[in-house]
Amino acid sequence: MREQMAVTACDLFAEDDRVAIVLAEISTQHFEPALHGDPRRAVNLGIMEQSMVGVAAGFAMEGFHPIVHTITPFLVERPLEQIKLDFGYQGLGGTFVSAGASYDYGAEGATHHSPADVQAMLTIPGVEVLVPGSAAEVDRAIRSTYADGRITYIRTSVASNAASFETELGRAEVLRRGDRGTVLAVGPMLDRTLAAVEGMDVTVMYVTSIAPFDAETLTREAIGPDVVVVEPFYEGTLTATVAGALSARASRIGSVGVPRRFILTYGQLEEHDRELGLDTAGIRERIAAFLDGR
Repeated sequence: MREQMAVTACDLFAEDDRVAIVLAEISTQHFEPALHGDPRRAVNLGIMEQSMVGVAAGFAMEGFHPIVHTITPFLVERPLEQIKLDFGYQGLGGTFVSAGASYDYGAEGATHHSPADVQAMLTIPGVEVLVPGSAAEVDRAIRSTYADGRITYIRTSVASNAASFETELGRAEVLRRGDRGTVLAVGPMLDRTLAAVEGMDVTVMYVTSIAPFDAETLTREAIGPDVVVVEPFYEGTLTATVAGALSARASRIGSVGVPRRFILTYGQLEEHDRELGLDTAGIRERIAAFLDGR
C-alpha cells in the first residue's frame, strides 16, 4: 500500500502542477521522482512533523493540494493540534496518508504503535477518513479525494486483502447476506473476517469509508439487532457511528479490534495479531461469543 501511495502521489504531482508533497524523512526513497522533479513543490522537512503540517497548510493557503506523509503516530498523534488548527480551523484541504498502523512496526515498541489514529482524526469536524484494504484501493482513494478541498486521512497498512473492490467515498459493499447478524469488516480486516465467519449465517459488509459512513446501506441490510464491527484500530472506534446509523431501532453492537491497553510485547505483525485475538481464529471466537450472548 505504501509503495502504491507514493506512485499515485508522484503521478498526480506530474499531472497536476497544483499538487505539493510534504514529507518528514519517512519513505523519501519512494518520492524521488517528485523530490528531484520540482523541489519547489516537493519538500522533506526531516523529523519535524508539526512543521510538516504547517508547511502543508501554507501550500494549501496558496491554492495547492498538499499530500502529506509519514508513519502513523508521527502524522496523526504528534501533530494533531496542527492538523486541527492549521487545516480544520482555517477550512483548508489536504491529504494525509499514513503508514504503519496499528502496529506494523511492532518490533519498534509503543512509540511506533498507533491504534488510536482514526479515533483521533474523527475529532476534527468535517474530516474524511478512508481505510483501504489493498494497494488498488489506496490509488482510488487518493485520486478521488486529493483535490476535494477537505481534510482527508488515508490509512495504509502492511496487511491487505487479496482482492480489490470499486470502493467509493461514503459507500459500503454488501458481500454476502445472512439472518443471524451483521458483520462490518473494515479495510484490511476483510479476508480474515470472511474466513472467520465461514459457516455462520451472517451478513458481511465491507467498509473502507469511515467518514462519511454509509448509514443508509447498513440500515437497509442489517437484519436483527446484532452488529459486529471488525476494525483494525482500537475496538469501539466505530461504535458511536454505527449506533447513530441504527438509532431508530434497538441494536446490540459489538467490536473486534485492538484492545484498549498498551502493547508491552515486541514482535512481528502476525504475532501481535495472534496475541490480540485479531487473527482468523481469534476473530471467529469473538464474533461467535458475541452472537451467542457470551
